[in-house]
Amino acid sequence: MIGFDNDKYLQLQSENIVKRIGEFGGKLYLEFGGKLFDDYHASRVLPGFHPDSKVRMLLKLKDEAEIVMVISANDIEKNKVRGDLGITYDLDALRSIDALREIGLYVGCVVITHYCGQPAADAFEKRLETLGVKVYRHYLIADYPNNLPLIVSEDGFGKNDYIETTRSLVVITAPGPGSGKMAVCLSQLYHDHMRGISSGYSKFETFPIWNLPLSHPVNLAYEAATADLDDVNMIDPYHLEAYGQSAVNYNRDVEVFPVLSAILDRIMGSSPYKSPTDMGVNMVGFCIVDDEVCREASKQEVIRRYYAAACKERQGMGEAGEVSRLELIMSKLNISKTDRPTVNVAIQRSEETENQPAVALQLPDGRMVTGKTSSLLGPSAAALINALKELAGIPNEIELIAPSAIKQIQALKTGQMGSHNPRLHTDEVLIAMAICAATDPQAAAAMAQLSNLKGAEAHATVILSRVDENVFQKLGVNVTCEPQYQTEKLYHN
Repeated sequence: MIGFDNDKYLQLQSENIVKRIGEFGGKLYLEFGGKLFDDYHASRVLPGFHPDSKVRMLLKLKDEAEIVMVISANDIEKNKVRGDLGITYDLDALRSIDALREIGLYVGCVVITHYCGQPAADAFEKRLETLGVKVYRHYLIADYPNNLPLIVSEDGFGKNDYIETTRSLVVITAPGPGSGKMAVCLSQLYHDHMRGISSGYSKFETFPIWNLPLSHPVNLAYEAATADLDDVNMIDPYHLEAYGQSAVNYNRDVEVFPVLSAILDRIMGSSPYKSPTDMGVNMVGFCIVDDEVCREASKQEVIRRYYAAACKERQGMGEAGEVSRLELIMSKLNISKTDRPTVNVAIQRSEETENQPAVALQLPDGRMVTGKTSSLLGPSAAALINALKELAGIPNEIELIAPSAIKQIQALKTGQMGSHNPRLHTDEVLIAMAICAATDPQAAAAMAQLSNLKGAEAHATVILSRVDENVFQKLGVNVTCEPQYQTEKLYHN
């Protein structure tokens, strides 16, 4: 079901960005919050929103836009990893540049922020320059953002490299949060002002949605998505005072606004904004066409976030208090973890098989299939095969992969590859089925249904292997797991 008009959004968002460019004399530094590509959170809570909507919107402005990629030297030094992709921020910056160029958007340069001589940052800079990418450095400023006289001076922003740009819209983006995007924008405003160039700053944040209620499930789903950062949504007090209108923002923007406003005062003579909400260009709330659909989708997203956090906590990788914050959000929405339809079905299937790991998978049309643990297949692989059979109308008793073929793969895994688990994972099953599809029409019919799994929901009674998680993710299946391991071993791969 559709709850969001994506075409209307693209039109409204691009029109309002062009309007904002004009308000600042033809030059705008636009800080892009969240993911530029693959915004699956937005597509899950706003059914109808396309994960690539941001870049599609930029393509409408491609002749006016250039992109500046920002990455923190500290994140490079720490080898910080994007949890959803499993790659480091520096590699994600390269991936993003390639993807942007491939679709015809102009990437002007990379800015390394928080620079203070980190060896890994120097190595990355050298690699970029070898690849023909222009690199600029922005430095740490003592007592940022509070020491205004130092920040807005030759020894503050003045020490940063000035980024040479040629387009009217300069999009400032980054692989993840905490990169220093806002400081890059403000530094550019300072340098432009010193050069007599008229320019302005604005933010492009999808969430929270300022013109939805504070307690709306879509906004609470954003709180759930940032529970590890301890972010909370709140009524923008500056907007309420200036306009007598309630608007939702989040705590970090509200907290930093007085300082940001003071910096803009010093750079531009007076701040153009009366509130942090003013700073944003966000038309998402005007494009919701079915509120109930978006409410329900957001509640399901909160439950998914809860399970993800609970599993991270079980693995020793969670942030303190994250699960408790998510439980509080679920309480506000009057939902529980069992309100996810696949949960009870998976648990019941596990109980039916002497508490062996099981997976329940709900197809986009609501049909439910399960997968159990057997001597040949893991539960994820079994559920995947059963789902493809269901979609293709193939009777359950039909074997798409001969047991003898599976045993040959198992012998390879355990005898030659050193694996202790003989059962096939989802990737191995798909490869085997693809080979069978060359001669077996039934296997070919099942493989033809893979794209129809997009938007399916799955739940496992144990923490899945990274392999199975990745396959489900690539197929567009939203998977959650009970926060427990299959065995009591200390090492889990």
